[in-house]
Amino acid sequence: MKSYVIGRKNWLFSTSPKGAEANAIWMTVVETAKANGIDPRNYITQLLEIVSQLPTFAKTESLEACLPWNLKTNSSNVESIV
Repeated sequence: MKSYVIGRKNWLFSTSPKGAEANAIWMTVVETAKANGIDPRNYITQLLEIVSQLPTFAKTESLEACLPWNLKTNSSNVESIV
């Protein structure tokens, strides 16, 4: 919750509604990783590696496997998802 309070003044200076939306998406990803006991930096790194290898229209199961409570951050399971 503290990160939202600290960022509140910074969000006033979003240059567009799209920028504010992007910020909200990234904050959601970071806070969800924290809530699941995962290091946000490692989670985002692994998430970007996996998602970049998925097809354009990925199946729902492939995307659900990338959620923090389903993704094993200790082992690289890119091959099993793709």
